[in-house]
Amino acid sequence: MYKLIAIDIDDTLINDEKEVTPTTQKALEAAVDKGVVVTLATGRAYASAQAIARQTGLNVPIITYQGALVKNLLDEKVLYERYVPVVAARRLFEFCLERNLHLQTYVDDKLYAREENQKLLDYSALNKTPYYIEPVFSKMIEQPTHKMLIIDEPDHLDEIAPQLRELLGDEVHITKSKPYFLEIMHKEGTKGHALTFLAQHFGCDMSETIAIGDSWNDHEMLECAGLGVAMGNAIDALKDLADYVTLTNNEDGVKHVIDKFVLNAG
Repeated sequence: MYKLIAIDIDDTLINDEKEVTPTTQKALEAAVDKGVVVTLATGRAYASAQAIARQTGLNVPIITYQGALVKNLLDEKVLYERYVPVVAARRLFEFCLERNLHLQTYVDDKLYAREENQKLLDYSALNKTPYYIEPVFSKMIEQPTHKMLIIDEPDHLDEIAPQLRELLGDEVHITKSKPYFLEIMHKEGTKGHALTFLAQHFGCDMSETIAIGDSWNDHEMLECAGLGVAMGNAIDALKDLADYVTLTNNEDGVKHVIDKFVLNAG
């Protein structure tokens, strides 16, 4: 029996209208009623993720910043966190400055950028996240941050990702959450690390966990979960490694998983 389900938010739990459908909501509630811990696992900041979690009525720790922060919804107690190493953050800042790349960071759950531009405006609108401008951005680099993010064309990000891995070393984890977003966290700031932590926290074996996602930043949690599920709209690479492929986010794919594997509704 599965005891813990970790669900990605964007293009997984929510549909293209950015909504949790009533049928998916009922499935989440039915799983919770059965004693299953349902949590969210997202690259979003805690402030953004917790708004969605509260809408669904979940009252558990949630995985945010790709796994760099696990925090209770009820009392906002931090259970697990990993910061980007400062030396790596400085190198990343210099790299982006030299190449005029858009870099943004989160400090105290607030989004900061060096200047206002279309990339920042679009990101802010997508995640419903307010932002702050700090022209002397080097000040922000010295602050503890769970995640730093470069926004650019997908091909360009694919080109610089190997350069950054070499420059920043194995102390950081670099992943794409969406084609235009290259995200940099601590090496233990992955959804896989966070899911493993939560399973221990709730006293479950990893074989009793389900992870559901659509993007490459979900692969660590799909690989370590007892049942790794890719959405029907997931990238092919994630579908290839998943144990099961469900329906799309516009077809209540999450509900289908809960019905089939948790509520045994076929």
